[in-house]
Amino acid sequence: MALDAAAVLAGLADIIAEETGLATTEVEPAKTFAEDLDIDSLSMMTIVTLAEDQFSVEIPDSAIKDLVTVGDAVNFIVAAQS
Repeated sequence: MALDAAAVLAGLADIIAEETGLATTEVEPAKTFAEDLDIDSLSMMTIVTLAEDQFSVEIPDSAIKDLVTVGDAVNFIVAAQS
């Protein structure tokens, strides 16, 4: 069953909080991974791997560079589920 954007955002916020120590409330769709959340490329790869497992999607390496904001990642995961 595909999750909606709100459910994906909540799950992604949990993953990011676990990896970075940020509060889940800090993880908002408009926030950028690099600038706003200070997530480096190594942490981003871990987050991507955890998200792939949690949401049963595949996020190709070529797509990761396009995931600039949390919202980009949420939209990608929602679309990839169907």
